[in-house]
Amino acid sequence: MTVRIVIAEDQELVRQGLVALLATDDVTVVGQAEDGKGALAMAKALLPDVVLMDLSMPELDGVEATRRIKQQVPQVKVLVLTTANCERRVAEALAAGADGYALKKLGHGELMAAITAVCGGKTYLGPGLSSDLVKEYLEGAEIGGGSLTARESQVLRLIAGGQKNREIADQLGIAIKTVETHRTKIMQKLDLHNSAELAAYAIRRGLIE
Repeated sequence: MTVRIVIAEDQELVRQGLVALLATDDVTVVGQAEDGKGALAMAKALLPDVVLMDLSMPELDGVEATRRIKQQVPQVKVLVLTTANCERRVAEALAAGADGYALKKLGHGELMAAITAVCGGKTYLGPGLSSDLVKEYLEGAEIGGGSLTARESQVLRLIAGGQKNREIADQLGIAIKTVETHRTKIMQKLDLHNSAELAAYAIRRGLIE
């Protein structure tokens, strides 16, 4: 059976590299998206077997795109492709419903093994991610050692990155009032008082560079 795949990746060279890597009789790349909104639209319109999802994309990041795909077309599998130093983002994606993750530096054999696993209904967890962190997000959705939920950590990262409430609301598909509520709760939980302190905290926690 041929596996139908959508590649969601904002770098064209990486997309083309994946297309070349997947050029087999058992795989057909039915769509390529350069941002999260495109990935969501293609998942809904094309109903692929698997979306290969980058995490850092414009318009809608990979975590939120994953969340919406799993909410709107739950039969579509999402396999996150990541670098070795993005474990917190991967954990957020798993909490959002991703079916697994694999490292971008993998070869053809590992990529096909990951695709086969998620198509078969299994969760594929590649190397490089702390099992404790995966457990923490899947069971408690709290950020390592702290008390923030996965959604709050997502909002914190965007605030620390300099985005305004309206921009965050648009990106996450939530109301501005909800963003304001998250911001208030984050500051209360962390005993922080302004955006500069939030940014410093996010850097210490490895949420942003």
